[in-house]
Amino acid sequence: MCTVTFLPLENNNFILTSSRDEQSLRKTFTPKKYKENGIEMLFPKDKIAGGTWVGTSSKNRLICLLNGAFKNHIKKKKYKRSRGVIAKEILQTSIVKKYIKNLNLEGIEPFTMVIIDWNDEKLNLYELIWDETKKHVTKLENKPKIWSSSTLYENEMKETRKYWFKDWIANNKFSSSTILKFHHSEIGDKEQSILMKRSYVETVSITSVKKENKIIEMLYEDVVHNKITKTSFNQ
Repeated sequence: MCTVTFLPLENNNFILTSSRDEQSLRKTFTPKKYKENGIEMLFPKDKIAGGTWVGTSSKNRLICLLNGAFKNHIKKKKYKRSRGVIAKEILQTSIVKKYIKNLNLEGIEPFTMVIIDWNDEKLNLYELIWDETKKHVTKLENKPKIWSSSTLYENEMKETRKYWFKDWIANNKFSSSTILKFHHSEIGDKEQSILMKRSYVETVSITSVKKENKIIEMLYEDVVHNKITKTSFNQ
């Protein structure tokens, strides 16, 4: 939920990779296929809230969630709903832009959401940011991009990580194996590196999703227990 990279590939394909920086004791279910409201989905599940931070669906869509909006916020004791549950709802909707426009986020903790939609024979990349008062929706260019969670990284560190990613782009071919190496990199300070570790939080898992025509491949690595699972999703 805290470091995300997007790599566009030829023919409207892509690789999105998400590093989840969380408390190591927080329980998670590895990715599996679910069917809700007649919609097939593939995602890892948070055991506490039942939502997800990254997933794809038969609606030709991928959602990836990061904590926080533009800057760190003061966490409240209680929120109306889990952001991960909202992510699942957006995976299921038919018309994503209309759904987001009508989505009531009052009482929801700030978040940044990366949305990739390929329903009209082209790849559409969107960014939805909720700052606790307003929704900010941006259609992004299909260019390589990195996001870092505002709850863990100050603006200066975000810029440093963008520099690391830019350097990686200049020296690597785009593939699942090469971007996974980037997400495993321990550049600079361990508390700020891509594969990070602090006293209270660390990179607990890495999820990499590759779309190649009508096949979605999801690789999930449990970093804490050194376990890897792979799941395919045919559209």
